[in-house]
Amino acid sequence: MTLAQRWTLTATVLGSAVVFLDSTVVNVALPRIGQELRSGLFGVLEAQSYVYNGYLLTLSALLILAGALSDAYGRRRMYAVGLVGFGVTSALCGLAPSMDVLILGRLLQGVAGALLVPGSLALIRAGFPEGEQGRAIGVWSAASSATTLLGPLVGGVMVDTVGWRVAFLINVPLVLLALYALRAVPESGGVRAGRFDWVGSLVVALAVGGLAFGAIRGQEQGWRDPGAFVALGLGALATLVFPFWMARVPHPLVPLSLFRSRTFAAINLSTFLIYGALYVSGYYQAIFFQGTLGYTALAAGAVGLPIGLALSLFSAPVGAMAGRYGPRPFLVAGPLLMALGLLWLARIPLSSLPWRATPGDLWPSSGYLPDVLPAMLAFAAGLCLLVAPLTAALMVSVPGEQAGLGSAINNAVSRVGPQLAGALIFVLITLGFQADLERRSPQLTPQQRSQAAPLNPPPQTLSPDAQTAVRQSSLRAFHQAMGLCAVLLGAGAVVNAVGLPSRRPG
Repeated sequence: MTLAQRWTLTATVLGSAVVFLDSTVVNVALPRIGQELRSGLFGVLEAQSYVYNGYLLTLSALLILAGALSDAYGRRRMYAVGLVGFGVTSALCGLAPSMDVLILGRLLQGVAGALLVPGSLALIRAGFPEGEQGRAIGVWSAASSATTLLGPLVGGVMVDTVGWRVAFLINVPLVLLALYALRAVPESGGVRAGRFDWVGSLVVALAVGGLAFGAIRGQEQGWRDPGAFVALGLGALATLVFPFWMARVPHPLVPLSLFRSRTFAAINLSTFLIYGALYVSGYYQAIFFQGTLGYTALAAGAVGLPIGLALSLFSAPVGAMAGRYGPRPFLVAGPLLMALGLLWLARIPLSSLPWRATPGDLWPSSGYLPDVLPAMLAFAAGLCLLVAPLTAALMVSVPGEQAGLGSAINNAVSRVGPQLAGALIFVLITLGFQADLERRSPQLTPQQRSQAAPLNPPPQTLSPDAQTAVRQSSLRAFHQAMGLCAVLLGAGAVVNAVGLPSRRPG
Protein backbone atom coordinates (compact mmCIF):
# COMPACT_ATOMS: atom_id res chain seq x y z
CA MET A 1 0.00 0.00 0.00
CA THR A 2 1.49 3.34 -1.05
CA LEU A 3 1.66 6.41 1.17
CA ALA A 4 -1.10 8.13 -0.85
CA GLN A 5 -3.32 5.06 -0.43
CA ARG A 6 -2.74 5.05 3.33
CA TRP A 7 -3.74 8.71 3.55
CA THR A 8 -6.76 8.01 1.32
CA LEU A 9 -7.91 5.23 3.62
CA THR A 10 -7.36 7.41 6.71
CA ALA A 11 -9.32 10.34 5.29
CA THR A 12 -12.22 8.21 4.04
CA VAL A 13 -12.50 6.11 7.21
CA LEU A 14 -12.53 9.19 9.45
CA GLY A 15 -15.00 11.11 7.28
CA SER A 16 -17.51 8.31 6.95
CA ALA A 17 -17.05 7.31 10.61
CA VAL A 18 -18.29 10.67 11.93
CA VAL A 19 -21.36 10.42 9.67
CA PHE A 20 -22.25 6.92 10.87
CA LEU A 21 -21.41 7.77 14.49
CA ASP A 22 -23.80 10.71 14.51
CA SER A 23 -26.53 8.46 13.12
CA THR A 24 -26.61 6.47 16.37
CA VAL A 25 -24.73 8.25 19.15
CA VAL A 26 -27.45 10.90 19.57
CA ASN A 27 -30.00 8.24 20.58
CA VAL A 28 -28.68 7.92 24.11
CA ALA A 29 -28.22 11.69 24.43
CA LEU A 30 -31.83 12.60 23.59
CA PRO A 31 -33.25 12.26 27.13
CA ARG A 32 -30.55 14.57 28.55
CA ILE A 33 -30.99 17.01 25.66
CA GLY A 34 -34.74 17.12 26.34
CA GLN A 35 -34.07 17.98 29.99
CA GLU A 36 -31.65 20.85 29.24
CA LEU A 37 -33.02 22.46 26.08
CA ARG A 38 -36.46 23.75 25.20
CA SER A 39 -38.06 24.52 21.85
CA GLY A 40 -40.28 27.47 21.04
CA LEU A 41 -41.83 25.62 18.09
CA PHE A 42 -42.29 21.98 19.15
CA GLY A 43 -43.15 19.89 22.15
CA VAL A 44 -40.41 17.95 23.94
CA LEU A 45 -41.01 14.57 22.29
CA GLU A 46 -41.57 16.06 18.84
CA ALA A 47 -38.41 18.16 19.13
CA GLN A 48 -36.37 15.11 20.18
CA SER A 49 -37.70 13.27 17.16
CA TYR A 50 -36.61 16.07 14.82
CA VAL A 51 -33.13 16.09 16.38
CA TYR A 52 -32.75 12.42 15.44
CA ASN A 53 -34.77 12.13 12.23
CA GLY A 54 -33.97 15.57 10.78
CA TYR A 55 -30.34 14.52 10.33
CA LEU A 56 -31.27 11.23 8.67
CA LEU A 57 -33.84 12.94 6.45
CA THR A 58 -31.53 15.53 4.85
CA LEU A 59 -28.72 12.98 4.67
CA SER A 60 -30.92 10.51 2.78
CA ALA A 61 -32.60 13.05 0.51
CA LEU A 62 -29.34 14.61 -0.73
CA LEU A 63 -27.09 11.55 -1.09
CA ILE A 64 -27.65 11.11 -4.84
CA LEU A 65 -27.17 14.82 -5.53
CA ALA A 66 -23.97 14.76 -3.47
CA GLY A 67 -22.61 11.74 -5.35
CA ALA A 68 -23.30 13.39 -8.72
CA LEU A 69 -21.63 16.62 -7.57
CA SER A 70 -18.55 14.67 -6.51
CA ASP A 71 -18.24 13.02 -9.91
CA ALA A 72 -18.88 16.30 -11.74
CA TYR A 73 -16.75 18.78 -9.76
CA GLY A 74 -14.03 16.62 -8.19
CA ARG A 75 -14.29 14.03 -5.42
CA ARG A 76 -11.46 15.36 -3.29
CA ARG A 77 -12.81 18.92 -3.57
CA MET A 78 -16.38 18.01 -2.65
CA TYR A 79 -15.19 15.69 0.11
CA ALA A 80 -13.26 18.60 1.62
CA VAL A 81 -16.40 20.76 1.44
CA GLY A 82 -18.32 18.03 3.24
CA LEU A 83 -15.68 17.72 5.97
CA VAL A 84 -15.59 21.47 6.62
CA GLY A 85 -19.40 21.64 6.65
CA PHE A 86 -19.68 18.68 9.00
CA GLY A 87 -17.14 20.16 11.40
CA VAL A 88 -18.88 23.56 11.48
CA THR A 89 -22.37 22.11 11.92
CA SER A 90 -21.14 19.69 14.61
CA ALA A 91 -19.79 22.68 16.54
CA LEU A 92 -23.14 24.44 16.04
CA CYS A 93 -24.95 21.41 17.48
CA GLY A 94 -22.55 21.08 20.41
CA LEU A 95 -22.89 24.77 21.33
CA ALA A 96 -26.63 25.11 20.57
CA PRO A 97 -28.35 27.40 23.12
CA SER A 98 -31.85 26.07 22.34
CA MET A 99 -33.58 23.04 20.89
CA ASP A 100 -34.56 24.95 17.75
CA VAL A 101 -30.92 25.83 17.00
CA LEU A 102 -29.96 22.19 17.60
CA ILE A 103 -32.62 21.00 15.12
CA LEU A 104 -31.32 23.47 12.53
CA GLY A 105 -27.78 22.28 13.16
CA ARG A 106 -28.79 18.66 12.70
CA LEU A 107 -30.55 19.40 9.40
CA LEU A 108 -27.43 21.16 8.10
CA GLN A 109 -25.22 18.40 9.49
CA GLY A 110 -27.12 15.90 7.33
CA VAL A 111 -26.52 18.09 4.26
CA ALA A 112 -22.75 18.03 4.88
CA GLY A 113 -22.78 14.34 5.71
CA ALA A 114 -24.36 13.54 2.35
CA LEU A 115 -21.10 14.59 0.67
CA LEU A 116 -18.96 12.26 2.78
CA VAL A 117 -20.35 8.72 2.49
CA PRO A 118 -20.49 8.36 -1.33
CA GLY A 119 -17.40 10.54 -1.65
CA SER A 120 -15.38 8.25 0.60
CA LEU A 121 -16.11 5.15 -1.47
CA ALA A 122 -15.48 7.01 -4.73
CA LEU A 123 -12.05 8.10 -3.45
CA ILE A 124 -11.24 4.49 -2.55
CA ARG A 125 -12.35 3.34 -6.00
CA ALA A 126 -10.10 5.95 -7.64
CA GLY A 127 -7.13 5.46 -5.31
CA PHE A 128 -6.83 1.66 -5.28
CA PRO A 129 -6.38 -0.74 -8.20
CA GLU A 130 -9.16 -3.28 -8.65
CA GLY A 131 -7.20 -6.12 -7.05
CA GLU A 132 -6.74 -4.14 -3.82
CA GLN A 133 -10.17 -2.53 -3.60
CA GLY A 134 -11.74 -5.46 -1.76
CA ARG A 135 -9.39 -5.23 1.21
CA ALA A 136 -9.56 -1.41 1.29
CA ILE A 137 -13.37 -1.48 1.24
CA GLY A 138 -13.25 -4.16 3.93
CA VAL A 139 -11.26 -1.83 6.20
CA TRP A 140 -13.69 0.99 5.43
CA SER A 141 -16.68 -1.29 6.11
CA ALA A 142 -15.20 -2.53 9.39
CA ALA A 143 -14.66 1.00 10.68
CA SER A 144 -18.07 2.24 9.49
CA SER A 145 -19.93 -0.74 10.92
CA ALA A 146 -18.09 -0.60 14.21
CA THR A 147 -18.85 3.10 14.72
CA THR A 148 -22.51 2.55 13.84
CA LEU A 149 -22.98 -0.40 16.20
CA LEU A 150 -20.82 0.93 19.04
CA GLY A 151 -22.21 4.47 18.78
CA PRO A 152 -24.86 4.04 21.51
CA LEU A 153 -22.29 2.54 23.89
CA VAL A 154 -19.74 5.30 23.23
CA GLY A 155 -22.46 7.94 23.44
CA GLY A 156 -23.68 6.59 26.76
CA VAL A 157 -20.21 6.87 28.27
CA MET A 158 -19.72 10.42 26.98
CA VAL A 159 -23.16 11.60 28.10
CA ASP A 160 -22.79 10.09 31.58
CA THR A 161 -19.24 11.34 32.20
CA VAL A 162 -18.88 14.66 30.34
CA GLY A 163 -22.26 15.70 28.93
CA TRP A 164 -24.31 15.42 25.76
CA ARG A 165 -22.55 18.31 23.99
CA VAL A 166 -19.33 16.35 23.67
CA ALA A 167 -21.18 13.80 21.51
CA PHE A 168 -21.18 16.50 18.80
CA LEU A 169 -17.98 18.39 19.62
CA ILE A 170 -15.89 15.20 19.39
CA ASN A 171 -16.44 15.36 15.62
CA VAL A 172 -14.37 18.54 15.26
CA PRO A 173 -10.89 17.04 15.94
CA LEU A 174 -11.78 13.97 13.86
CA VAL A 175 -12.75 16.22 10.94
CA LEU A 176 -9.52 18.21 11.27
CA LEU A 177 -7.49 15.01 11.19
CA ALA A 178 -9.39 13.85 8.09
CA LEU A 179 -8.71 17.21 6.38
CA TYR A 180 -5.00 16.84 7.16
CA ALA A 181 -4.96 13.35 5.64
CA LEU A 182 -6.89 14.61 2.60
CA ARG A 183 -3.94 16.88 1.64
CA ALA A 184 -2.07 13.81 0.32
CA VAL A 185 -5.05 12.39 -1.62
CA PRO A 186 -4.98 13.01 -5.40
CA GLU A 187 -7.98 14.58 -7.11
CA SER A 188 -10.28 12.37 -9.18
CA GLY A 189 -13.46 12.91 -11.14
CA GLY A 190 -14.23 16.49 -12.06
CA VAL A 191 -15.26 15.67 -15.62
CA ARG A 192 -18.58 17.42 -16.19
CA ALA A 193 -20.41 16.91 -19.46
CA GLY A 194 -22.95 19.64 -20.22
CA ARG A 195 -25.20 21.50 -17.80
CA PHE A 196 -25.74 19.99 -14.36
CA ASP A 197 -29.22 18.50 -13.91
CA TRP A 198 -30.60 20.58 -11.04
CA VAL A 199 -34.23 19.73 -11.88
CA GLY A 200 -33.37 16.04 -11.69
CA SER A 201 -31.73 16.73 -8.31
CA LEU A 202 -34.98 18.21 -7.05
CA VAL A 203 -36.99 15.22 -8.34
CA VAL A 204 -34.66 12.72 -6.65
CA ALA A 205 -34.60 14.70 -3.38
CA LEU A 206 -38.41 14.81 -3.32
CA ALA A 207 -38.63 11.09 -4.06
CA VAL A 208 -36.19 9.96 -1.37
CA GLY A 209 -37.08 12.63 1.17
CA GLY A 210 -40.85 12.25 0.72
CA LEU A 211 -40.81 8.48 1.15
CA ALA A 212 -38.45 8.65 4.13
CA PHE A 213 -40.29 11.48 5.91
CA GLY A 214 -43.72 9.96 5.27
CA ALA A 215 -42.65 6.61 6.74
CA ILE A 216 -40.98 8.23 9.76
CA ARG A 217 -43.91 10.56 10.45
CA GLY A 218 -46.48 7.81 10.00
CA GLN A 219 -44.84 5.55 12.57
CA GLU A 220 -44.38 8.38 15.06
CA GLN A 221 -48.02 9.47 14.86
CA GLY A 222 -49.55 5.99 14.59
CA TRP A 223 -50.62 6.78 11.01
CA ARG A 224 -53.10 9.37 12.28
CA ASP A 225 -51.35 12.38 10.70
CA PRO A 226 -52.51 13.25 7.15
CA GLY A 227 -49.10 14.85 6.57
CA ALA A 228 -47.51 11.41 6.51
CA PHE A 229 -49.71 10.31 3.63
CA VAL A 230 -49.13 13.59 1.78
CA ALA A 231 -45.35 13.09 2.06
CA LEU A 232 -45.60 9.47 0.93
CA GLY A 233 -47.77 10.48 -2.01
CA LEU A 234 -45.33 13.23 -3.02
CA GLY A 235 -42.42 10.80 -2.76
CA ALA A 236 -44.24 8.17 -4.80
CA LEU A 237 -45.17 10.72 -7.48
CA ALA A 238 -41.58 11.96 -7.73
CA THR A 239 -40.41 8.34 -7.99
CA LEU A 240 -42.73 7.80 -10.96
CA VAL A 241 -41.57 11.04 -12.63
CA PHE A 242 -37.88 10.16 -12.10
CA PRO A 243 -37.31 7.74 -15.03
CA PHE A 244 -39.27 9.90 -17.49
CA TRP A 245 -37.23 12.99 -16.63
CA MET A 246 -33.92 11.16 -16.73
CA ALA A 247 -34.80 9.71 -20.16
CA ARG A 248 -35.60 13.09 -21.77
CA VAL A 249 -32.70 15.34 -20.65
CA PRO A 250 -29.34 15.20 -22.48
CA HIS A 251 -27.21 15.02 -19.31
CA PRO A 252 -29.36 13.47 -16.56
CA LEU A 253 -28.40 13.41 -12.91
CA VAL A 254 -28.78 9.61 -12.90
CA PRO A 255 -28.15 8.04 -16.33
CA LEU A 256 -30.62 5.20 -16.79
CA SER A 257 -27.83 3.24 -18.44
CA LEU A 258 -26.53 2.52 -14.93
CA PHE A 259 -29.51 0.25 -14.31
CA ARG A 260 -28.81 -1.74 -17.47
CA SER A 261 -26.03 -3.34 -15.48
CA ARG A 262 -27.56 -6.52 -14.09
CA THR A 263 -25.12 -6.50 -11.17
CA PHE A 264 -25.87 -2.87 -10.25
CA ALA A 265 -29.63 -3.44 -10.37
CA ALA A 266 -29.40 -6.66 -8.34
CA ILE A 267 -27.14 -5.10 -5.71
CA ASN A 268 -29.53 -2.19 -5.17
CA LEU A 269 -32.61 -4.40 -4.97
CA SER A 270 -30.95 -6.75 -2.49
CA THR A 271 -29.69 -3.73 -0.51
CA PHE A 272 -33.26 -2.45 -0.23
CA LEU A 273 -34.42 -5.80 1.16
CA ILE A 274 -31.42 -6.70 3.32
CA TYR A 275 -30.79 -3.32 4.92
CA GLY A 276 -34.50 -2.93 5.55
CA ALA A 277 -34.40 -6.17 7.55
CA LEU A 278 -31.08 -5.28 9.20
CA TYR A 279 -32.13 -1.98 10.74
CA VAL A 280 -35.74 -2.88 11.48
CA SER A 281 -34.72 -6.05 13.33
CA GLY A 282 -32.12 -4.14 15.35
CA TYR A 283 -34.65 -1.46 16.26
CA TYR A 284 -37.25 -3.96 17.48
CA GLN A 285 -34.67 -6.04 19.35
CA ALA A 286 -33.56 -3.01 21.38
CA ILE A 287 -37.15 -2.25 22.41
CA PHE A 288 -38.09 -5.89 23.04
CA PHE A 289 -35.08 -6.76 25.19
CA GLN A 290 -35.77 -3.87 27.56
CA GLY A 291 -39.54 -3.54 27.37
CA THR A 292 -40.60 -7.20 27.39
CA LEU A 293 -37.65 -9.26 28.63
CA GLY A 294 -36.52 -6.84 31.32
CA TYR A 295 -32.95 -6.21 30.14
CA THR A 296 -31.18 -3.20 31.59
CA ALA A 297 -30.16 -0.47 29.12
CA LEU A 298 -26.53 -1.57 29.42
CA ALA A 299 -27.44 -5.21 28.77
CA ALA A 300 -29.54 -4.31 25.72
CA GLY A 301 -26.66 -2.27 24.30
CA ALA A 302 -24.14 -5.03 24.99
CA VAL A 303 -26.22 -7.59 23.06
CA GLY A 304 -24.80 -6.18 19.82
CA LEU A 305 -21.16 -6.38 20.90
CA PRO A 306 -20.53 -9.74 19.15
CA ILE A 307 -21.69 -8.13 15.90
CA GLY A 308 -19.44 -5.09 16.23
CA LEU A 309 -16.46 -7.20 17.25
CA ALA A 310 -16.93 -9.65 14.37
CA LEU A 311 -17.23 -6.84 11.81
CA SER A 312 -14.12 -5.12 13.12
CA LEU A 313 -12.05 -8.32 12.94
CA PHE A 314 -13.28 -10.02 9.78
CA SER A 315 -14.57 -7.37 7.34
CA ALA A 316 -11.15 -6.73 5.77
CA PRO A 317 -10.19 -10.39 5.15
CA VAL A 318 -13.70 -11.22 3.90
CA GLY A 319 -13.52 -8.26 1.51
CA ALA A 320 -10.18 -9.54 0.17
CA MET A 321 -11.61 -13.03 -0.32
CA ALA A 322 -14.64 -11.65 -2.15
CA GLY A 323 -12.29 -9.73 -4.46
CA ARG A 324 -10.48 -12.99 -5.24
CA TYR A 325 -13.38 -15.44 -5.58
CA GLY A 326 -16.27 -13.19 -6.50
CA PRO A 327 -19.01 -11.72 -4.26
CA ARG A 328 -21.97 -13.98 -5.08
CA PRO A 329 -21.27 -16.85 -2.62
CA PHE A 330 -20.80 -14.34 0.21
CA LEU A 331 -23.88 -12.31 -0.69
CA VAL A 332 -26.05 -15.43 -0.75
CA ALA A 333 -24.69 -17.10 2.39
CA GLY A 334 -24.56 -13.88 4.43
CA PRO A 335 -28.27 -12.96 4.35
CA LEU A 336 -29.25 -16.60 4.89
CA LEU A 337 -27.12 -16.79 8.05
CA MET A 338 -28.63 -13.51 9.25
CA ALA A 339 -32.13 -14.90 8.61
CA LEU A 340 -31.21 -18.03 10.59
CA GLY A 341 -30.20 -15.82 13.53
CA LEU A 342 -33.53 -13.96 13.46
CA LEU A 343 -35.50 -17.19 13.23
CA TRP A 344 -33.59 -18.44 16.28
CA LEU A 345 -34.76 -15.34 18.16
CA ALA A 346 -38.31 -16.01 16.94
CA ARG A 347 -38.31 -19.37 18.76
CA ILE A 348 -38.20 -17.78 22.25
CA PRO A 349 -41.01 -19.68 24.05
CA LEU A 350 -43.85 -18.12 25.97
CA SER A 351 -42.86 -20.17 29.01
CA SER A 352 -39.67 -18.13 29.35
CA LEU A 353 -41.61 -14.94 30.17
CA PRO A 354 -41.12 -12.83 32.03
CA TRP A 355 -37.34 -12.61 32.14
CA ARG A 356 -36.50 -9.98 34.70
CA ALA A 357 -33.15 -8.44 35.56
CA THR A 358 -32.60 -7.30 39.12
CA PRO A 359 -30.81 -3.96 39.62
CA GLY A 360 -27.07 -4.37 39.18
CA ASP A 361 -27.32 -7.54 37.06
CA LEU A 362 -25.95 -7.33 33.53
CA TRP A 363 -28.07 -10.18 32.17
CA PRO A 364 -31.44 -11.61 33.15
CA SER A 365 -31.22 -14.84 35.12
CA SER A 366 -32.19 -17.05 32.17
CA GLY A 367 -32.59 -17.04 28.43
CA TYR A 368 -29.49 -15.22 27.16
CA LEU A 369 -27.21 -18.21 26.55
CA PRO A 370 -29.76 -20.56 24.91
CA ASP A 371 -31.87 -18.01 23.06
CA VAL A 372 -30.01 -14.75 22.42
CA LEU A 373 -26.28 -15.48 22.11
CA PRO A 374 -26.55 -18.18 19.39
CA ALA A 375 -28.81 -15.88 17.36
CA MET A 376 -26.37 -12.98 17.67
CA LEU A 377 -23.42 -15.17 16.64
CA ALA A 378 -25.23 -16.42 13.53
CA PHE A 379 -26.34 -12.89 12.68
CA ALA A 380 -22.80 -11.54 13.16
CA ALA A 381 -21.32 -14.25 10.91
CA GLY A 382 -23.83 -13.45 8.18
CA LEU A 383 -23.23 -9.72 8.43
CA CYS A 384 -19.47 -10.24 8.13
CA LEU A 385 -20.04 -12.15 4.89
CA LEU A 386 -22.34 -9.41 3.59
CA VAL A 387 -21.06 -5.89 4.24
CA ALA A 388 -17.68 -5.64 2.49
CA PRO A 389 -18.52 -7.93 -0.49
CA LEU A 390 -21.74 -6.00 -1.17
CA THR A 391 -19.92 -2.66 -1.19
CA ALA A 392 -17.07 -4.05 -3.32
CA ALA A 393 -19.50 -5.59 -5.83
CA LEU A 394 -21.34 -2.28 -6.08
CA MET A 395 -18.18 -0.29 -6.81
CA VAL A 396 -17.08 -2.73 -9.52
CA SER A 397 -20.52 -2.65 -11.17
CA VAL A 398 -20.34 1.06 -12.13
CA PRO A 399 -17.90 2.87 -14.43
CA GLY A 400 -15.06 4.63 -12.61
CA GLU A 401 -16.26 8.09 -13.63
CA GLN A 402 -19.63 7.39 -11.96
CA ALA A 403 -18.31 5.81 -8.76
CA GLY A 404 -19.60 8.61 -6.55
CA LEU A 405 -23.07 8.50 -8.08
CA GLY A 406 -23.26 4.70 -7.88
CA SER A 407 -22.26 4.73 -4.22
CA ALA A 408 -24.76 7.52 -3.49
CA ILE A 409 -27.65 5.62 -5.11
CA ASN A 410 -26.88 2.53 -3.07
CA ASN A 411 -26.60 4.53 0.16
CA ALA A 412 -29.93 6.23 -0.54
CA VAL A 413 -31.53 2.83 -1.15
CA SER A 414 -30.05 1.49 2.09
CA ARG A 415 -31.67 4.37 4.01
CA VAL A 416 -35.08 4.38 2.38
CA GLY A 417 -35.41 0.59 2.65
CA PRO A 418 -35.46 0.54 6.46
CA GLN A 419 -38.03 3.34 6.61
CA LEU A 420 -40.48 1.69 4.22
CA ALA A 421 -39.92 -1.81 5.62
CA GLY A 422 -40.26 -0.44 9.14
CA ALA A 423 -43.54 1.27 8.29
CA LEU A 424 -45.03 -1.91 6.82
CA ILE A 425 -43.83 -4.17 9.64
CA PHE A 426 -45.00 -1.65 12.26
CA VAL A 427 -48.54 -1.76 10.87
CA LEU A 428 -48.59 -5.57 10.69
CA ILE A 429 -47.25 -6.26 14.17
CA THR A 430 -49.43 -3.55 15.75
CA LEU A 431 -52.57 -5.08 14.25
CA GLY A 432 -51.45 -8.55 15.35
CA PHE A 433 -50.59 -7.31 18.85
CA GLN A 434 -53.96 -5.68 19.41
CA ALA A 435 -55.86 -8.73 18.12
CA ASP A 436 -53.82 -11.10 20.30
CA LEU A 437 -54.20 -8.89 23.38
CA GLU A 438 -57.97 -8.70 22.88
CA ARG A 439 -58.10 -12.50 22.70
CA ARG A 440 -55.99 -12.93 25.85
CA SER A 441 -57.65 -10.19 27.92
CA PRO A 442 -61.18 -9.56 26.65
CA GLN A 443 -61.99 -7.72 29.88
CA LEU A 444 -59.70 -4.81 28.91
CA THR A 445 -61.45 -1.73 27.59
CA PRO A 446 -60.43 -0.31 24.17
CA GLN A 447 -58.81 2.62 25.99
CA GLN A 448 -56.69 0.28 28.14
CA ARG A 449 -55.63 -1.73 25.08
CA SER A 450 -54.68 1.46 23.24
CA GLN A 451 -52.28 2.36 26.08
CA ALA A 452 -50.31 -0.85 25.53
CA ALA A 453 -47.75 -0.82 22.71
CA PRO A 454 -46.09 -3.90 21.21
CA LEU A 455 -42.65 -4.78 22.67
CA ASN A 456 -42.84 -1.93 25.22
CA PRO A 457 -43.27 -2.34 29.01
CA PRO A 458 -46.92 -2.92 29.97
CA PRO A 459 -48.68 0.03 31.63
CA GLN A 460 -48.39 -0.19 35.41
CA THR A 461 -52.06 0.79 35.73
CA LEU A 462 -53.07 -2.67 34.47
CA SER A 463 -53.60 -5.67 36.73
CA PRO A 464 -50.75 -8.23 37.03
CA ASP A 465 -52.66 -10.68 34.83
CA ALA A 466 -53.22 -8.03 32.18
CA GLN A 467 -49.53 -7.04 32.30
CA THR A 468 -48.58 -10.68 31.70
CA ALA A 469 -50.98 -10.78 28.74
CA VAL A 470 -49.35 -7.64 27.30
CA ARG A 471 -45.92 -9.29 27.54
CA GLN A 472 -47.20 -12.46 25.91
CA SER A 473 -48.78 -10.48 23.06
CA SER A 474 -45.54 -8.52 22.71
CA LEU A 475 -43.64 -11.78 22.36
CA ARG A 476 -46.00 -12.82 19.58
CA ALA A 477 -45.43 -9.47 17.89
CA PHE A 478 -41.67 -9.91 18.22
CA HIS A 479 -41.89 -13.38 16.67
CA GLN A 480 -43.83 -11.87 13.77
CA ALA A 481 -41.36 -9.00 13.29
CA MET A 482 -38.33 -11.31 13.27
CA GLY A 483 -40.08 -13.68 10.88
CA LEU A 484 -40.92 -10.87 8.45
CA CYS A 485 -37.33 -9.58 8.59
CA ALA A 486 -36.05 -13.12 7.93
CA VAL A 487 -38.29 -13.27 4.83
CA LEU A 488 -36.76 -10.00 3.57
CA LEU A 489 -33.26 -11.40 4.12
CA GLY A 490 -34.15 -14.59 2.27
CA ALA A 491 -35.53 -12.56 -0.62
CA GLY A 492 -32.30 -10.55 -0.73
CA ALA A 493 -30.28 -13.77 -0.91
CA VAL A 494 -32.42 -14.99 -3.82
CA VAL A 495 -31.93 -11.69 -5.69
CA ASN A 496 -28.15 -11.99 -5.26
CA ALA A 497 -28.15 -15.64 -6.35
CA VAL A 498 -30.07 -14.84 -9.54
CA GLY A 499 -28.74 -11.38 -10.37
CA LEU A 500 -24.99 -11.57 -9.68
CA PRO A 501 -22.45 -13.27 -11.92
CA SER A 502 -21.15 -16.60 -10.70
CA ARG A 503 -17.54 -15.52 -11.11
CA ARG A 504 -15.62 -12.35 -10.41
CA PRO A 505 -16.02 -9.93 -13.36
CA GLY A 506 -12.87 -9.75 -15.45
